[in-house]
Amino acid sequence: MPHMPSAKFEQPVLSLFRIVIGLLFACHGAVTLFGVLGGPHGQAPTAGQWPGWWAAVIQLTAGALVLIGLGTRPAALLCSGSMAYAYFVHHQGDGLFPLENGGEGAVLFCWAFLLIAALGPGQWSLTALLNRLACRRKEVSTHLSNA
Repeated sequence: MPHMPSAKFEQPVLSLFRIVIGLLFACHGAVTLFGVLGGPHGQAPTAGQWPGWWAAVIQLTAGALVLIGLGTRPAALLCSGSMAYAYFVHHQGDGLFPLENGGEGAVLFCWAFLLIAALGPGQWSLTALLNRLACRRKEVSTHLSNA
């Protein structure tokens, strides 16, 4: 059997994957809403316009939440669903396969966010940090009350 990489790399790699995917997705939202980071890509949608403005808001806010690792699972699920919608509504009509219809990005983001939603944020996340701090506070509180 070939040598398998150590499990000690799983959580850091998951965290890095989440950070990169969240950053890229948030950048798409920033480009669409504010014309920054290499934008503008056409006319910015007006506030509340369906689906462009809402998609950009999801990309920016949920992508940022995934990036920092706060509310990661629901945010990633929302991102995944928005990319499934984008694929089936905006790309599928132009051809059966993503390479035909220009939907590779939507498919990749959809599945990447579904993976993040299933596996969670990893050890390098704001949620993990807050959990560690809460455990330490509880330990200190328990220690002080027993003293």
